[in-house]
Amino acid sequence: MLSRFSVFFAVLSLLPGTFFSQNEEAGKAFHGNWALVMPDGAAGWMKIFENEERKLDGQIWMVGAPKPLTEISITDGKLNFTHKRAVGEPEYVGGPFTGKKIPLKHLATVSGDGMTLAFKKPDGEKISFTGKRMPPLPSKPDLTKVEFGEPIELFNGKDLTGWRLTNPKQKIGWKAVDGELVNETPKKTFDPFARYGNLRTDREFTDFNLQIEFNVPEGGNSGIYLRGMYEAQVVDRDSRMQGIHGVGAIFNRIEPSEMAGKKGGEWQKYDLTLVDRHVTVILNGKKIIDNHPIEGCTNGALWSDETRPGPLYLQGDHTSVRYRNIVLRPVVKKN
Repeated sequence: MLSRFSVFFAVLSLLPGTFFSQNEEAGKAFHGNWALVMPDGAAGWMKIFENEERKLDGQIWMVGAPKPLTEISITDGKLNFTHKRAVGEPEYVGGPFTGKKIPLKHLATVSGDGMTLAFKKPDGEKISFTGKRMPPLPSKPDLTKVEFGEPIELFNGKDLTGWRLTNPKQKIGWKAVDGELVNETPKKTFDPFARYGNLRTDREFTDFNLQIEFNVPEGGNSGIYLRGMYEAQVVDRDSRMQGIHGVGAIFNRIEPSEMAGKKGGEWQKYDLTLVDRHVTVILNGKKIIDNHPIEGCTNGALWSDETRPGPLYLQGDHTSVRYRNIVLRPVVKKN
């Protein structure tokens, strides 16, 4: 026989407020930053959090700036949201989906630190992809206690030994010329569709200091990807790309404190330090980003899993560019 208290609590559990609190608890399983492997194999990134109104909120990144998720809800322990995306066939093998972006409903489930997401194309085809929860950002490292190993010359100045295309199905515009690593491509635009490929090191690294010189023509564009994930922007001082998209920026993530770039056609030098997902950027002798946390990968990343090592990769799918004196010193001790 049920007591009055048992009946009371049974009724209470059915009240709307309790239902919402249960959904809030279910929603917490999705909180955090997620490294996504998109349906085409490209890197993606998603953040789920509680906003100032204590409502479930989120943003997703594939290309460009992170975009807000809409129509977010929790139903039966599953995350529902709407996001606009293109679903047309790629222009080239390994390329991104094309066509007009349309709003599509997504459904996500989580198991531990793994996530499975799915949406349906207008023709009814179901597309699935996966995510991995990223650990919280470490505290800011004390760089005075960091020890670096012996310098590694990544480019021998003679040939492409130790380097390869990130996508072997693309054309290679890279070659060694008079001690320089040169990319020649007829492309003049910054759009993501390209026949020419990006170049990466065979070796992979975790934390390090990198010194590298670059020469980008007026109106040109390239990028230096640390661990294959974080792009230090390579454009000229007067480029249409400025601020968080300009030279000295960690593209679309961290804006430099000042403009330290030079005119197109002049040699410039980056001194880049990456330790515990914090980056320091010195451009042409000026420190413009000081031990700043990077919340997630940037456009063009090989992957978004920040727990894994990665190569140095140089962007070659936009315009012509030249590099030289590429020297990396790995971190061997942090304390």
